[in-house]
Amino acid sequence: MLTTLIILGVSAILFVQGRIRSDIVALCSLLCLMVFGILGPEQALSGFSNSIVVMMVGLFVVGGAIFRTGLAKMIGGRIVKMAGKSELRLLVLTMLVTAGIGAFVSNTGTVALMLPILVSLAADGGIQTRRLLMPMAFASSMGGMLTLIGTPPNLVVNNQLQEAGLEGLGFFSFTPIGIMCIVTGVLVLIPLSRKFLGERGEEPQYEAKGKSLSQLIDEYQIIGNLYRLRVLEDSELTEHPLHDLHIPDRYHVNIVEVRRRHSARHSFLQTVSQTMAGSDTRVRKADVIYVMGEFEDVDRFARDFGAVMINRKTPEDTDSVLRSKLKFDEIGIAEMLLMRNSDLINTPVKSSGLRAKYGVNILAIQRDNHYLFHNLKDVKLQYGDTLLIQGTWTDIARLSEKTFEWVVVGQPLAEASKVTLTHKAPLAAGIMILMIVAMVFLLWECAHARDSSGPAVAAVLIAAVLMVLCGCLRNVQEAYKTINWESIVLIAAMLPMSLALEKTGASEAISHGLVAGLGGFGSLALLAGIYFTASLLTMFISNTATAVLLAPIAVQSAVSMGISPYPLLLAVSVGTSMCFASPFSTPPNALVMPVGKYTFMDYVKVGVPLQVIMGLVMIVVIPLFFPFGKA
Repeated sequence: MLTTLIILGVSAILFVQGRIRSDIVALCSLLCLMVFGILGPEQALSGFSNSIVVMMVGLFVVGGAIFRTGLAKMIGGRIVKMAGKSELRLLVLTMLVTAGIGAFVSNTGTVALMLPILVSLAADGGIQTRRLLMPMAFASSMGGMLTLIGTPPNLVVNNQLQEAGLEGLGFFSFTPIGIMCIVTGVLVLIPLSRKFLGERGEEPQYEAKGKSLSQLIDEYQIIGNLYRLRVLEDSELTEHPLHDLHIPDRYHVNIVEVRRRHSARHSFLQTVSQTMAGSDTRVRKADVIYVMGEFEDVDRFARDFGAVMINRKTPEDTDSVLRSKLKFDEIGIAEMLLMRNSDLINTPVKSSGLRAKYGVNILAIQRDNHYLFHNLKDVKLQYGDTLLIQGTWTDIARLSEKTFEWVVVGQPLAEASKVTLTHKAPLAAGIMILMIVAMVFLLWECAHARDSSGPAVAAVLIAAVLMVLCGCLRNVQEAYKTINWESIVLIAAMLPMSLALEKTGASEAISHGLVAGLGGFGSLALLAGIYFTASLLTMFISNTATAVLLAPIAVQSAVSMGISPYPLLLAVSVGTSMCFASPFSTPPNALVMPVGKYTFMDYVKVGVPLQVIMGLVMIVVIPLFFPFGKA
């Protein structure tokens, strides 16, 4: 037992110091348990096959798809805008929206999503971001208490219940507790943010490290030279491949992209494909084609070939709709600088072979601070020309490999990863809803089973696979990148610690100490002791690690007292999640610190009162929903 406690103590110290990655610390503690013979290899490695770990892997992928499709931003942005210019309404709505998203997505990911939205909204409304960012970070943790999957400690305590042979918690078992957390947080943070989160200098300025897609659109005047046309049923465009129509020669315009709607039985599942226009491309009726050229030429082309302009009737019209319709899901744009030794020098655009060899089109040319947009096919390329090229992100990236002839400015694949797959948002929403519904029903059906997590894990994994297969994530590699492997390894390596504590009798000894010290004052005092112990430890080590350590102790304490373990385990889960007193207690707190220009004392002034008040409220609320009755 002493060896186990020493390993636990050293691990806790290393967690607090933060000099070594938490997953490495966890792995080292696991190896020590094996080396000293406390756990066998099978027991030590059991955490990596634990259902909670597998479920979290799937949830990371699902959460990544929700972000990549822009679904979370779409929902959050629209709701937050309802606040208008009212600072109080904006604060409340910010917390509610953040908590709502945090119920299904990690608190770190939720803050990463909401951060740019709030900075923009605060700027538009003339409101200091300092008033919003810290409450938003706190709300992301509160929202995790709304569902079983909202935060890892919820899954940890549910797993502990099942390990103890007790009935697991349902998907929405935490919801009443979560609602009370959010209500308490909103009521407390309204006055605290007003009193302690005032102005502190100027708002931070953000400078782009390179040209963004929006900057390229503006610089090359794409909006002013791009037109959307819908192909009519009797259009001549549908009769021949584009090459046979000689459109650039006859009309001095170029068809650069074709959008085609693919119907489904349910309109919610309809998708739109985005393909480049090549010489062998055949358009169909109802296709939307994107054409570059001067207005008069495009208008003449549309009338002759049976197409109608969309959202643009005169050359003077500003087309904000067109800007919103520009998508770079599969097809992107980038700048390509020609080098002195390039074979393309003195070669006309039409003879460059870029389309045939690399699958990219030249949309515009920047030469000596002048921009060429029209009739490019006969323009001879020169050294120093910067070409605006269009192609799939993969083809653009392939161009960047040939650096002795040209240089592709920026990192195409990295830029592609920033582009949200908005056309897949409805599909991602459908998959997410089906996953939640399946988890709710499966958890309900298996409520009395010894291990009810299996079907829920299956629902999450199916959803994760569907997100990849349906294109909500670009590929499997991107799916892997959404997984926070440090968290996965941390949890998998720390879960066997509870086995070691139980096997050596350490958890029983600690629980007897808690019972002996607080049990005489009643169940409520024991609950308070466990809650504030969890809350205090989480200020120094991760909430997941704290939950893993305290969950078996809570169960053992309940057994010793002869009471239900549910309220004590809920105290562990809530106590580890409601930690606000330090910028380093949770990743969301740290994320908003530099943007809001917060100091450590700001977290003390706002977070400590909130954490204490939240604890006092929870000590009263938890037994109301989870009574101390006999186990």
